[in-house]
Amino acid sequence: MKFQQGYSQKQQQTQKLAMTQELQQAIRILQFNTEELQDYVETVSLENPLIEVIPPKIQSDLMQMHNGGGVIKEESFFQIADHPFSLFEHLINQIHLNYRDTFIREIMLVLVESIDVNGYLKIDEEEIKKELKATDIQYLDALTLLQQLDPPGVGARNLQECLMLQTEQDNYAPDLAYLLLEESFDEIAKRKFEQIAKKYRISLPQVQEILDYIRSLNPFPGASFGGQDSNFIIPDLTLVRREDRLVVLSNKRGQLRLNFQENYFNRLKQQADEETAAYLKEKLQQFEWLNKTLGQRKDTILEVGKIIVQHQASFFEEKQGALKPLMLKDIAKQLEVHESTISRAVNGKYIETDFGVFELRSFFVNKVNDEDTSADGVKQLIASLVDDEDKRKPLSDQKIVELLAEKDQKVSRRTVAKYRDALKIPSSSKRKRFD
Repeated sequence: MKFQQGYSQKQQQTQKLAMTQELQQAIRILQFNTEELQDYVETVSLENPLIEVIPPKIQSDLMQMHNGGGVIKEESFFQIADHPFSLFEHLINQIHLNYRDTFIREIMLVLVESIDVNGYLKIDEEEIKKELKATDIQYLDALTLLQQLDPPGVGARNLQECLMLQTEQDNYAPDLAYLLLEESFDEIAKRKFEQIAKKYRISLPQVQEILDYIRSLNPFPGASFGGQDSNFIIPDLTLVRREDRLVVLSNKRGQLRLNFQENYFNRLKQQADEETAAYLKEKLQQFEWLNKTLGQRKDTILEVGKIIVQHQASFFEEKQGALKPLMLKDIAKQLEVHESTISRAVNGKYIETDFGVFELRSFFVNKVNDEDTSADGVKQLIASLVDDEDKRKPLSDQKIVELLAEKDQKVSRRTVAKYRDALKIPSSSKRKRFD
């Protein structure tokens, strides 16, 4: 995405959303998992004497147990891997979730296999185009789509491209950040501030602002998927059954709370000079904003959880029954928010049920075709049909297609073969038995 910079005397009126520092922090708070949220809030409290952090009740119980103060129920907390998905699995899931089964998607799936642990694409492009018989345009289309996946910067072929991709996807990046990375990457690396300022007719403070932003970018976007350490995960939501209804509740025992240090505030306020009064006002506003934002985070996660449970009711009613197709944009449209808000609200957030704990993002599955059919549901039906078949006359893929059609699941023979392979089910000739 290259563009040229020009100058004119024309006046132009534009409308642009200014992302305030508070809005940036609110977005970060929604994205945090429970552990990250507590770290953030405790850091804020160190700088604000009016804030007392009351940790989650479950965490207090854990500390008590570790100190020999008693025993808690095992189901009160859960040990789950920090990164249940590898980078490869994370990318594959996104591709299957967002793109139809086309030749472009086939190229993307091949490219993913050549992405290293840091998120960089290591491949001989000419060789892969020749092997796949792909045109330059087809290859470029697949690469462009791959580089739009999460995490930002993945699929880059070098550091410069990695930083450019992250900047391109950030609506709030400084105006000239992308251009500087594209045209003056060497000057940035060599810290030639004055040369950059002169070239783009901007001040040194503006150059510094852009360079500070660039330094905040991640040079290794895939590295965070490398760890497999296990941590205690406190579910954000709890699913309970009340009579014939499924009810989603915020997990109060898993939430941290803020306590306002009113006595300290009143004591300082009585003897405050002008400077102290201004300080107290600032810290009071920070407490009120943080408390409000934590409440909004809780409400957002709860609303998203309610819609997920309502849409995937069969999964919860039948204890891990088939999932229905669901995409981020479906919930975003219903709540009238951006898809990125839903993404932040489901990543790293968990719901506790009476048959397990699940990450909210695991309930998003794509459609097989245009029908209201999920890949997960079709796979379960195929496995069930094969389990019940007469092993002396096993079902062919075409026969499975016909049986699925009777269940209003319209898929092709090729799709059945693909899912059968994914389930590690041999072909009908290899399943035949004579005993």
